[in-house]
Amino acid sequence: MYEFFGGVTPILVPDNAPTATNRKQSDKYEPVLIQSYQELAQHYNTAIIPARVRTPKDKPNAEGNVGHVSTWITAALRNEQFFSLTELNQEIRRKLKKYNEANFEKKEGSRLSLFLEEEKPLLAALPATRFELAEHRTATVQFNYHIAVDKMYYSVPYQYIKDKVDVRITDTTIEVFKDHRRIASHKRLYGRSGQYSTVLEHMPPDHQKYLEWNGDRFRRWAETIGINTYKVVDGLLTSGRVEQQSYRACMGLLKLAEKKSPQRLEAACAKALQYSNSPSYKSIKNILATDKSISEPTAEEPTDDSAQYGITRGARHYGGNRS
Repeated sequence: MYEFFGGVTPILVPDNAPTATNRKQSDKYEPVLIQSYQELAQHYNTAIIPARVRTPKDKPNAEGNVGHVSTWITAALRNEQFFSLTELNQEIRRKLKKYNEANFEKKEGSRLSLFLEEEKPLLAALPATRFELAEHRTATVQFNYHIAVDKMYYSVPYQYIKDKVDVRITDTTIEVFKDHRRIASHKRLYGRSGQYSTVLEHMPPDHQKYLEWNGDRFRRWAETIGINTYKVVDGLLTSGRVEQQSYRACMGLLKLAEKKSPQRLEAACAKALQYSNSPSYKSIKNILATDKSISEPTAEEPTDDSAQYGITRGARHYGGNRS
């Protein structure tokens, strides 16, 4: 509407619709707007004063024009046939232009000339961007410092883990607020469910150290353990639609090598490969826990206590990157 006018009115008087006001907090003389209307008023720097319930005198011009529009446009098009909404809107726009340019019967000028001469100069300038309607929700920050929105995951600073936060959702942006302060903002994700948008600064320091882990590095590590571990890791990395889906399992193998020793991990992988060409992390873990034939390392077996493989998850699992 404001774009059609070419400016912003100082006051906007909408109907007192249930979708515009908070019925529980409003009364006849003091309506309380819902949050989306408040945001619209702030964006356009205008005052929104809803008409009172069942009080047509609060908006007499609008009420009177409903009848004129019905006669000039709706009735004029009632017998015509349209095959798309765009086609219908184009014809409505033509009828509206003709309606506004028609001369008054009892005074000089038209609705268009009256608007250009007396009303348009009073309009404030349009803002640089169009208002974007937002949806508001609440969410709990998960243990992995992400929140879920429509099966997509967005990071927030890890200090807010387990906190409830407010989420503002538009077609293009996800904004996260805590106590009315914005703590995170992301471009909204679309497409395959389960995608992650992770900001480096949101990660705990111990997670940031492992940003460089990728498929090639997992394979190089596996080669240092043995051929069977390499086969298992390579199978994990090629098992999903995207390689990053298997990073969590590969990190689990790293942890097993640290806890159980590289020698036992290699033996467990060899055992698992006898039953499956692509064993899972869980099957390797179960073999290490239950198979007595895979003994503990002897005192003579070398171990590398300096190799610190441990981590829970890396940024790539959550879609993080350095760019």
